[in-house]
Amino acid sequence: MVKNKNIGGRPNRSSTCKTKTAASKTANNKDLTSLDKPAEGDVPSVAPALQTSSQDQLGFPDRVYLLASVIFQNNHLEKPVAHRLVNYGKERGLSLPEVKDEEMQRTAYELAFNTLKYQELLEDIMIDSCFYLTQPMPDDQMSLVAVMLYDFQDRKFLPWERQGVDEIVQEVRDVENYLLRFKTKLAASLARCRIKHDLLSIECILPESVKTKQERSSSLPLYAWVNTQRSSLDEVLSVLKSVGFSQVKSIGQLEGQTFCQDSHCGDVVVFPAQLKAQLYTTKLLSDHKLIIQDKSCCLGPNAVCALLPEGGDVLMAGCFSGLTVSHTASLIAEKHKANSGNHQHTVYVCVSDHTNTQREELQQAVTAMGCKNVKLIPEVFQSLDGADKRLQRVRVILLTPKCSVSAVSNLVEFILQENGDTELLQDLSQGSIAQSKLEALVAQQRKDIDHALKFPKVLAVVYSTCSSYQEENEEVVSRALEQANACSEQEGEPKQANFRLSPFPFSIPDHAEGPEETDPFFMLEPSEQNNGCFLAVLSREPKPVEAPHEVIIRANAKGILDKIGSNQPTRKEQHGPTNRATKTTHARASQPHLSVSIQAKNQETKASNSTTLCGHQEFTNRRQMSQGKAKALRLQATKNTASSSFSSPKPENSTPKKSTTPVSNTTISTTTLHPAPPPATPLTPVVRPRRAHQEVLKPVVLVLPPVHFPNFFPPQHSRTGFSASFNNRQWKPSAQTRPLPRSSGGLSKDGQIIPSVLST
Repeated sequence: MVKNKNIGGRPNRSSTCKTKTAASKTANNKDLTSLDKPAEGDVPSVAPALQTSSQDQLGFPDRVYLLASVIFQNNHLEKPVAHRLVNYGKERGLSLPEVKDEEMQRTAYELAFNTLKYQELLEDIMIDSCFYLTQPMPDDQMSLVAVMLYDFQDRKFLPWERQGVDEIVQEVRDVENYLLRFKTKLAASLARCRIKHDLLSIECILPESVKTKQERSSSLPLYAWVNTQRSSLDEVLSVLKSVGFSQVKSIGQLEGQTFCQDSHCGDVVVFPAQLKAQLYTTKLLSDHKLIIQDKSCCLGPNAVCALLPEGGDVLMAGCFSGLTVSHTASLIAEKHKANSGNHQHTVYVCVSDHTNTQREELQQAVTAMGCKNVKLIPEVFQSLDGADKRLQRVRVILLTPKCSVSAVSNLVEFILQENGDTELLQDLSQGSIAQSKLEALVAQQRKDIDHALKFPKVLAVVYSTCSSYQEENEEVVSRALEQANACSEQEGEPKQANFRLSPFPFSIPDHAEGPEETDPFFMLEPSEQNNGCFLAVLSREPKPVEAPHEVIIRANAKGILDKIGSNQPTRKEQHGPTNRATKTTHARASQPHLSVSIQAKNQETKASNSTTLCGHQEFTNRRQMSQGKAKALRLQATKNTASSSFSSPKPENSTPKKSTTPVSNTTISTTTLHPAPPPATPLTPVVRPRRAHQEVLKPVVLVLPPVHFPNFFPPQHSRTGFSASFNNRQWKPSAQTRPLPRSSGGLSKDGQIIPSVLST
């Protein structure tokens, strides 16, 4: 039976390292010459070119060995000169030979990756067997020797036997001949190395993390999402059941020809790993109705579809394949199919990091899936902003930056399918990432997520990685949130809507294994059922409404208002009731004409309350006070016409200043009979100054009615009883005035003269 190719083209033989015993030594020696028997249930390989003979003498085409040697040359661990056993030459960064067959390309990468895992062991074999010292092989061909030596020992040092007519590469055949000549010495050297390190199998020499991933890679189930542009979930399930598949409830129940729906993504169907070839017979894969892709790549598109509002677009940036783009486009097109007439939901894809070949493959994949709502953007993601006319409707950003893929078990298949960084193969082959490479990845991830949060109209950012390092996951997201929220609270600027972590938009059944709903991040730990992944949803909070005092503070900071709300007094406070006494004193000092009215009113009040005046002097004083009151009112009306004298802060520039002296003289002449001491405390002004900029005063002329005193004077003296000389600002009593009795009249409460009839 023909075996299905896994890493290196052969099934992964996982074993447990044990303490060396006599029995294990015998088993180790026998293992050098015995062949692994094929396991039952293995399915034929999809690539017929890599099939081998019935004797299981496996071999690859010469182009596969040549491509694998170049990959190893570009990524091998270069040791210091003092510890270097084998020299591979100085050339690195070689261009890869063109291999159109995807299966051959994947096999070459797997062969090179396995050679990187066992680089130190293979070098020990070449030195111990004297192969490196005796064979005239140039240094630049030692990479080819290393990959072919790994394949040679994996086949138990049996000769290569190729089928069909393959392209012959002479340097590959030369290395093959050299290795066959040293077959016995090479096998003996491998046995000595295993005995020296007490290895039940060569896998035991690997780091524990690498060995665990290698064991998991052979048992990972197949995840496939339904392409709603070509079919529907009901149609796919119906086809599967019609060809003999049966549906189970969970992944743990997958056995034989069964399938189940994923617990987090409703459009994803899960199959056992060995059913890939049988799925091709259903034509679901060839018709692009069912797309095989890792679950970690399906979570991001499902999150975007759940968060995208009606009428919004999606922007994708980072490291992804055409399958991820097609999955995102098909999900949102199906969700908003009913309203597609108003606006087509577009998926904008930044492809600046993709090579020309990758762009062509991406475009071909999108076309094959039937997605018509995808547009490629050649610009760098960092150069895009919210002002771009193409991105005015973008509401969700799917960010899948380059990461260490340290949570992935089937590394080679994942990197090739998702356009990953092949330069990480050397680090991943040893189970850890170099600190310098990790820092470089984190720096780029921070730039990407910081820039994604700057788009003003974006409502959510979905950040997804396949890393197990906190530096690439929680720390990057937490730092980005702190920095974005700090920038939105700058002094003097309106508060922007802050971002916050949102719950993951996936429904988790009771039987499903995954993070709890209270966790701020969505994380899947790597296991035998799935690769690990990390996902965070950063949602924009509603823009807060500014309080009135915040608006005043921001306006004062920009100099728009006159320090409203601050401790510094404003023009409005100068007229307020809190500091009225202080403001009155300041007004009296700056405007002398106000004191005239105040003193006249004060003396008038004192005279009205006096009850000791009598006779002619009392009557004269009362008339003078009455006339003074009328004069004060007319004077006040005259002053109202000059409104600038009340609002000007500089009294020397006031226009009414020239009339101050005559008014003061009048005040002195009217108070000679009853001089009043100046008030000890400031008095409350009768008329408060008004703000010129709030109200424009108009001149008012007050016409007082004449005062009639019946039976006091003869008719001919009714108008001449008192004569006033307005030119001299002085009142003159008439010579015919007679003193009246005390009971002839009085003053009302408001100071008006109340005449009464006198008897002669």
